[in-house]
Amino acid sequence: MAQEPSAAQKMIGDVAPKLTDLTDTVLFGDIWERPGLSHRDRSLVTVTTLVALYRNDQLPFHLRFALHNGLTAEELVEAITHLAFYAGWPNAMGAIGALKTVLAETGETPS
Repeated sequence: MAQEPSAAQKMIGDVAPKLTDLTDTVLFGDIWERPGLSHRDRSLVTVTTLVALYRNDQLPFHLRFALHNGLTAEELVEAITHLAFYAGWPNAMGAIGALKTVLAETGETPS
């Protein structure tokens, strides 16, 4: 049976096969699978880094992934609120907007 294409394959596989391969095998196949941090912790680190660096193009994927990896909507809101004071208000406002969209898509809500 054929394997479902990865997120990278769906997004960029047709134009950047090597970048797709590196994303699948090195980033998600090696780095994300290292035993030193849980997937949940890696997601929190990744989301906070993307917020701090205002990398909103990658943020929705990683917010969904963070929810999948066990972070709650409340924890993501709290992390973004905390980052407003360390990474800047515009970064936090953009991230909250992205999270609001992701939560609407997934049907999750902060309590």
